[in-house]
Parts: sequence; C-alpha cells; structure tokens
Amino acid sequence: MPRTALRICPLCEATCGLTLTIEGATVTGARGDRDDVFSRGFICPKGAAFGGIDADPDRLRSPLVRRDGRLREATWEEAYEAIAAAVPALVREYGPQSVGVVLGNPNVHTMAGQLYPPMLLKALGTRNLFTASTLDQMPKHVSSGLLFGDPFAIPVPDLDRTDFLLLLGANPVESNGSLCTAPDFPGRLKALRARGGTLVVVDPRRTRTAKLADRHLAPRPGSDALLLAALAHTLLTEELADPGALAEHTQGIGELAEALGSFTPEAVAPACDLPAEEIRDLARDLAAAPSAAVYGRIGSCTVEYGTLTSWLVDVLNILTGNLDRPGGALFPLSATDRAPRPAGPGKGFSLGRWHSRVSGHPEAKGELPLSALAEEIETPGEGRIRAVVSIAANPVLSAPDGRRLDAALAGLDFMVSIDPYLNETSRHAHVVLPPAPPSQSAHFDFSFNTFAIRNQVRYSPPAVPLEDGRMDECEIHARLVLAVSGMHGTDPAAVDELAIGAVLARECADPDSPLRGQDPARLAAQLAGDSGPERRLDLMLRVGPYGDRFGAAPDSGPGGLGLERLRAHPHGIDLGPLRPRLPGLLRTRSGRIELLPDPIAAELPRLRGTLADRPAALVLVGRRHLRSNNSWLHNVPALTGGSNRCTLQVHPDDAARLGLTDGRLARVTADGGSLEVPVEVTDTLRAGVVSLPHGWGHDRPGTRLSVAAAEPGVNVNQLLDGTRLDPLSGTAVLNGFPVELTPIP
Repeated sequence: MPRTALRICPLCEATCGLTLTIEGATVTGARGDRDDVFSRGFICPKGAAFGGIDADPDRLRSPLVRRDGRLREATWEEAYEAIAAAVPALVREYGPQSVGVVLGNPNVHTMAGQLYPPMLLKALGTRNLFTASTLDQMPKHVSSGLLFGDPFAIPVPDLDRTDFLLLLGANPVESNGSLCTAPDFPGRLKALRARGGTLVVVDPRRTRTAKLADRHLAPRPGSDALLLAALAHTLLTEELADPGALAEHTQGIGELAEALGSFTPEAVAPACDLPAEEIRDLARDLAAAPSAAVYGRIGSCTVEYGTLTSWLVDVLNILTGNLDRPGGALFPLSATDRAPRPAGPGKGFSLGRWHSRVSGHPEAKGELPLSALAEEIETPGEGRIRAVVSIAANPVLSAPDGRRLDAALAGLDFMVSIDPYLNETSRHAHVVLPPAPPSQSAHFDFSFNTFAIRNQVRYSPPAVPLEDGRMDECEIHARLVLAVSGMHGTDPAAVDELAIGAVLARECADPDSPLRGQDPARLAAQLAGDSGPERRLDLMLRVGPYGDRFGAAPDSGPGGLGLERLRAHPHGIDLGPLRPRLPGLLRTRSGRIELLPDPIAAELPRLRGTLADRPAALVLVGRRHLRSNNSWLHNVPALTGGSNRCTLQVHPDDAARLGLTDGRLARVTADGGSLEVPVEVTDTLRAGVVSLPHGWGHDRPGTRLSVAAAEPGVNVNQLLDGTRLDPLSGTAVLNGFPVELTPIP
C-alpha cells in the first residue's frame, strides 16, 4: 500500500519541502509540499526526480577497498581497519600536514557534512583544508569578514519586500539561488514586478532571469567591479549616498570617496562596454528607489576581482541605506545560530594566517585554494600531502586543470573518499565509504537557513528505514573521525557526546549565556533525540536564538524551540520575516562596519590599472542548467537532455567571423589546454563571449556512471591551469578568461 512522507529537498539551495510517495522502501514519486511553511508547494525538476536519484542503480551499496591495485567490495569493518592502519601511521611518520582534506559542496546539503568535518580536521591536526568555496563563494565570505568581522555574516536580498533588485552574475531562474535560500525564486521575481518594483539584471548572457528583467545590461565579463565602483562613485560625487541609521555604525565613508575617485562612469565605460550615462542612470535609480537590494553571485565571484566585486555589492547597499533594513539586504537569524550577544568590538577577521607550502597562497577562512591541491601533492619536500580525505567532492571535474590533479591523486600514499558514486575523483581512493540514499537519511539545513530570505526551521526524519548493509552517513563520518585519531573500535556515539560536552561547557562558562554556571552533565541528560546527531541538533536549537534554553530564560523564544517541538510540526515552523540585526552581529575590532579595510584598499590600485588594459577579443563564461547541479546529477536520466547539454554557445557574429557552424565541432584553447566541443550558435549572449557549462567531462575510465558516461561532455575547467586566482580569496577565475576558437573540419 503506497504511503507518503515529507522530506526537505537536498539537491540545491532552495530547500523546498517535498511530499514523497513510497511503495515498500522505494520512492515512486515526489511533489511539492503545499503545507511547507517556506516553499508552499514549489518544486523544480530536480526535486521531482528525487526518486530517480534515490534509486540510481550506480550508487554504491557497500564500501570499496583497494587490494592489489583494484577497488573491491568489502565490509564496513574492513574499510575502517584499512583507514585506521594507514592514516595514523602516515601522520606519525610525516606529520599532520601530510594529510589534506577536500570538502565538496554536497556537504552543506547533509547533516553529516555539517556536523563532523570540523571534528575530523581537529582529529587530524592539519591545516591543509580545500573546499568548493574557492570555486564559487569565498569572495563573499572574505568581503563579509572584512566589512562585518564575521565571514558568515552574509546579507541576503529581502526579495518579498524590496522595490528595486539589482542582480549581477546570477541566474536564479536556472540555479534556484545561491547564498540566498529562496524557494520559487522565479515566482518571487515576477511578484516583485507585479507589485510595481524594478528588476535589473547585469549579465553578458540573456539568461532566463534576464528575460524577466525591466532592464538588462550586458557588460564585458569580469568588469563587474569596475561597474559597481562607478555606481558607488556616482552616489558619492552626486551626493546621493545616504546611509541613514547605518552612519553611526560605519567608519571609512570619507576615505571611500577618495579611494574610488578614479572610477568615474566615463573612465570605466570602455572597459565595461557600457555607456557612461547608462551607468550614471542606474546609480540614480538605485538611490531613488524606496527600498533596494544589490545581489551578486557566482558570475561576480569567480572572476579576477571577485572579492572587490563582493565588497562593492555591500558598499552599495550601505551607501543607499538599504543594508539591514526591510526591503533591502538583511542578515537572517537561523534557529541554530548562536543566540545574539551584546554589541561591541570583536576579534575581527584576518587573512593569510598561514600560507600554502608550494606557492605561498594565503589562507582565507581557514582554507587554501583548491587550485593548489595538485602541486601540494606532487611537489617533493617536507609537508608534502601524502594522503587525502575527500568528502562529497569531485575536484577532478570542478577544479582547474583536472588532468594534473587526476595524475596527482593517483600518486597518493592513501586516499579516503566518502561518496555514493565511483566518480572521476573517488576512483583514486584506497577506501570508498558510500552514504545511504537521501530517503534513508535525516535532514536539517544548518547552512542554508543562515542565508534564507525568511526565518524558519524544518526537520525531516528518514522517510525510509535504513537498508540492511548500509550505514547512516552520520555514523560513517563519526567512525572516520575515530579511525584517523587512533580510536578505531570506540562506540561512534562518543564522537557526538564529545561535541555535546564541548558546546555545553562553552555555554555554561559564557558570561553572556543564560546557561552560565549550570551543570553541563545535567543539561546533556535532558536532550531529546534518538541518535547522537539528533541530540546535537536538539542542543543547537535549545541554546539558539529561538530556543527554550533548558528553561533558563523567561524570554526563550516563540514557544521555546527544541527538537520535540520541531518534530511536532512536520511542515516546519515559521519564525517570521528578516529583521534588522545591526550593530549586534558586528565582530570587527572597531565594533563598526569597516567600509574600507586595508586588504581592499591595497587591491584597488590593481583594479584601477585595468582601466588601461586592452580587452581580449574572446572570453569564456560558464552557465547553469535548471536540471543540474555542478557534476552531481548527470547520471539521472530524467535530468539529462533538453537544454541540459554540454555545448559551446557562440554569438552569430563570432561564428561567422571564425567560420563556426551550428552543431559542428570547434576547438577551444586557453591557458590549460584545449577542448573539442559542439557549437551552438545563439544570440542570447553578447558578441565576444562564449559559454560552456560547468560539471561535465565524464569520460575517464574506472568510473561507474553509466548514464553520464554515455553523454560525457567536456570539462570546461581543463581550459585553466590554476594560475588565475582572485588574490584575496584564492578563488579560481572560472569566468571571463580569454580563449581562442578554431573550427574543426
């Protein structure tokens, strides 16, 4: 007899609520949950394909262990024994920096990927952390850290109340949003226009998002920082800047005007290839709007000046008085955030506390550029990375120069991969630990709730019981922590209890916590939950901003939040619209918004120098597909075909000039090599720009991705050699780099 179960979709940042139809232990259908407090029934093709993803026959069902050079099926005990024998021995012989940890972006879509990697890093003692952040969003973390003192204090546009929205390098109609968790982003953009608001899209392509806009500007790729600097210059010189209530919490406005003095609309117009008056009009319209928000994403981060662009996005929000106000850009308050503390100076944010061994790249937010991983493995000497723990990551496809990284991974002494597939990266592992399908896992969005356009909280218990022979993903992670720390065989629940004890000890010692002076052991005994991860979630909810604080505070949030109350509301709990949070969340050393931090000021002269550069004749940008997410979903038949194709989009004028024909092959050449790819002639992008999607290239031997291998596409990141980086954040330049095209007869 079919039954239904609720599940939060883990396939993109929109976090939509799903209603699954289940027969036996198989998900046979998925539709939007109309009663979900956040998504209200919205669903995209990825969510509708949940059952196909869950039941993919290529998903690994048991661990793999390398024996005699080949990966073979093994028991869980054999897999962890192999890890416990290899990793601690390497650390003893070569030191903790001999191990590198790689985290892919699926980690932020699972409970396990959020709860355990910090404990893994602590157990290993390594600083060699590489994540997908340096391929997409690190510039935003760095700019927020420098402005507000906290790299996770990222404001999001108040989509449902704004009057004017300026989008840069973002295509949320296809991507469903990024660093802005908003189910039905397309519907919210249409609602903005329906209530008389204005949507302006800045993108070199006429995307589906741009087609919704009142105004579409198509500048040269990579010129976003120049355009935003000219907008800020106009606001300052025409006395349109009005920070309002922010003025008393901001320092550096006077210095900012001087620092941006060279970036007049006339000066940047040739580099942006936009009329100066159009730039000036946009600045005036932004200032005149009753409320406005500027929002920039992947296309504005993965360029040479990604950090400056991300910084200028918030500079414009500040100068127009739209930061931290309804209708502007606000800071969400997640149910698992730390409860607000008194305003005042903090520790601030620092860059370059250590550097990579080979090229000396500075760390950012505790991470090194993923582009540097290959050289850290292959370069001999003290501190060489000899072992890698890769969790939900496929950097062979997602990072620059995949061929080099492919070869480097093959030379490791040992590699562990937590991954449901044998993909282009995990095929190099000595041990592969496959998590259970998503229907068999509990779900809570720790990260995405901190970027949500409305405060809310939802939890999904497993929709299907854990299948015999499989291991829960949280237990996989906990056992990995024990194996690398020399504690193999210990009850994995000990890992969760250690984490619980650390949080309670901190809270009970914090003079600003309502739990100060209480007994951590007594509080731990009160936690609800049927597992260690659920107990940890209950703790985070109860000490969070809406929590019951174990009854220690009379004003303990709306009804006193905890896991038991959350379970009683399977469609979620609405916690209300975003509200102003400044100055309370500021953690800068001054206790104020530091509008012109030293690293930014030092980078501006380099940006100024580009005003005299001769632009490349042809540059490449990526593109998103609604039915895809990086390299994840190309093995699901329902999500392939149609517009989700790996083609090189070329403007008709460029095609005619270069002798390219629609449907025929062309050779694309850049710093890292060349690719042969089918041409798609289209006028949806400006002349001088070509577009190739990210996440393809499923043609390597030794993988088990039968659907993806049938239509492998090409890996656009192979065109890069990894040397093009945003220097402040270490983020790879994946957009706006020069290429050459030649037709293939």
